[in-house]
Amino acid sequence: MQIFFNNFQFDLTAPTDISISFHSGFGQVNAFYAPPFRFSPVKEGDFVGSTKLGGVVNFMNFQCNPHGNGTHSECVGHISLEDFFVNECIKDIYSIAEVVSVYPNFAENGDKIIERHHLESMCMHLDKVKALIIRTLPNDDEKTSRNYSGTNPVYIAPDAMEWVVEKNIKHLLVDFPSVDREQDEGKLSCHKIFWNYPENPKTDHSITELIYVPDSVKDGIYLLQHNISNIKLDAAPSRPTLFPLINFN
Repeated sequence: MQIFFNNFQFDLTAPTDISISFHSGFGQVNAFYAPPFRFSPVKEGDFVGSTKLGGVVNFMNFQCNPHGNGTHSECVGHISLEDFFVNECIKDIYSIAEVVSVYPNFAENGDKIIERHHLESMCMHLDKVKALIIRTLPNDDEKTSRNYSGTNPVYIAPDAMEWVVEKNIKHLLVDFPSVDREQDEGKLSCHKIFWNYPENPKTDHSITELIYVPDSVKDGIYLLQHNISNIKLDAAPSRPTLFPLINFN
């Protein structure tokens, strides 16, 4: 099955999920010291919502922090005083996306930073896309279970984010916990630059963090399906999926 989208032709039979799942137990990804994802059966009187415990159905409650427990997409409501909700702000179901792989710069203080020149040299198709997907190198599947809390993970330099904005990117996806430094004294510079907050907020723009792009996905153009959960919060779990390019007219 194929689809034509803005003069691009994509293969819908070969999807690649680039999300990190929310799951309980060992091997969870974690960021910002968020409480771990967990679930438990509902218990009410003689009813127990677990077939393993003798119930007739599985009927679970779960505890989740979207920002710290897995792949999530966020809107400007993440940083705004005003109420903005990701399920209301982000209307795009599909976007044309470019995947780029970047080796961060190692600063003297140990910070790992994606600089403007990295993106300028690696992004080849931003005039054709509305979404940018950044994969950091080296790339390994430990990203799906890493505890990032307190490790000062890679982040984006403000001038690099300004360049992203100049290129009219509407949806930014990254394989690290935050576009800003883990401890940045509350500045949130890159978030504010991307969403143009507080001057004139771009309420239909999204940032998706904690993705994992496997090596089988080569740099280039893809059809991105956003798959953001319909939850009325500033951010919600998401399952971004890529479909490969067949042809461009």
